Amino acid sequence: MTANEAPLEAELTRRSLLRGAGAGAVLLGGGGVLSACSSNLKGAKSSSKTSGAGSDTIKIGYVSPQTGPLASFALADTFVVGLAREALAKGIKSGGKTRKIEIIVKDTQSDPVRAASVARDLINNDKVDLVVASGTPDTSNPVSDQCEANGMPNCTTIVPWEAWFFGRGKKQGESFKYSTMVFFGMKEFTDLFLGMWNKVGHAGKTVACLWPNDVDANAFRAGFKDPMAAGGYKAIAPNGYQDGISDFSAQISTFKKANAELFTCTPIPPDFNTFWKQAAQQGYKPRLATVAKVMLFPSEAEALGTLSNNIATDLWWSPFHPYKSSLTGDTAKQLADKFAASTGKQWTQALGSVYSLFEIAAEVMRAVDDPHDHKAVAAELNKLSYEGMSGPLDFAAGPEPGIALQKIVGGQWRPGTKFPWDIVIVDNSTYPAVPVGGDLAPTNA
Repeated sequence: MTANEAPLEAELTRRSLLRGAGAGAVLLGGGGVLSACSSNLKGAKSSSKTSGAGSDTIKIGYVSPQTGPLASFALADTFVVGLAREALAKGIKSGGKTRKIEIIVKDTQSDPVRAASVARDLINNDKVDLVVASGTPDTSNPVSDQCEANGMPNCTTIVPWEAWFFGRGKKQGESFKYSTMVFFGMKEFTDLFLGMWNKVGHAGKTVACLWPNDVDANAFRAGFKDPMAAGGYKAIAPNGYQDGISDFSAQISTFKKANAELFTCTPIPPDFNTFWKQAAQQGYKPRLATVAKVMLFPSEAEALGTLSNNIATDLWWSPFHPYKSSLTGDTAKQLADKFAASTGKQWTQALGSVYSLFEIAAEVMRAVDDPHDHKAVAAELNKLSYEGMSGPLDFAAGPEPGIALQKIVGGQWRPGTKFPWDIVIVDNSTYPAVPVGGDLAPTNA
């Protein structure tokens, strides 16, 4: 982006925000807004198989929910995209040539319909060579669907693999041709959460499950109940609700009547904020809360204030993970420290995930003879195995073709020193390579 282009970018961003406000979008935190477009894109005409045949520029499209109720998943995006552009500024060797890298960013405004639309825009208008995306099934699934339908190689993250794979209509043993993803799934969740339930003590065997009516929650309904039962736990799971409801009294009443001293959930962040505050007001205080999809980032802990204390969640990346960048050699701690120094903000798990998407893009493009050959890029993605900021990733290993699994540990939110809240690793039973920083404690003693 040159100085002459900045006013155009600002105007387009302003218009995007106005459209989002009209649709009820909410700007969360101070993460900033990334450009929803890029100008002066002059890739050669493409066919259904190639984007910029003959071009010395590789175009990577990046999609995430930079505004709206899911914006906490994208608070580090501006910083990470900047790092990626810096790390790849000299280009990469691909197909015997040194090729420039251009990253084109799109905001979904936390809207699945818009996610599909901006993915189509990247494919048809920007003529990208690869699409990467991050931030729950509301982003990953529609983006991957559009890419698959249009023969565009893509990789997504921060979505449970079952919600991405089965949620898009595949059956066990089947595969997508152009779609890949990196994250983890129900086994990792259940192993971690059941382990913490077993450790906390004096909490009984009844688990309150706040699962909305969406793809994420459906994956938990399908994949969580059997492991719960096998571990001797009973799930109390009221019917799904629609995102954005303002009154959780019925669910809270159900959980209180069942004396559910364990709690788990998969709502969108604003809904959990509403639920947790109402639960406290109405006297529902489970002994241990192990939550998914929410309380992943410092902004959410700050929004709840003292009610955040000892809420437990999953961690797939932290400054304490033993990982290094495949682009620069920086450690996970160095990445977190650079983020804090640059933004004045606390590290967030999404730092590692989004960073890895650009590592993956570079790894794949270096390996192919023609970076504009979509079939070749997709084939390379599906067999990629490398080690970087998210640890060792192997897309061929499964659990299903094109899915690279990450390992997770458990953390709890506690009052911080430099920042209002810190997440402390309290359970590494599923991944001992990450050191524990404290003992698991009840959310409500």
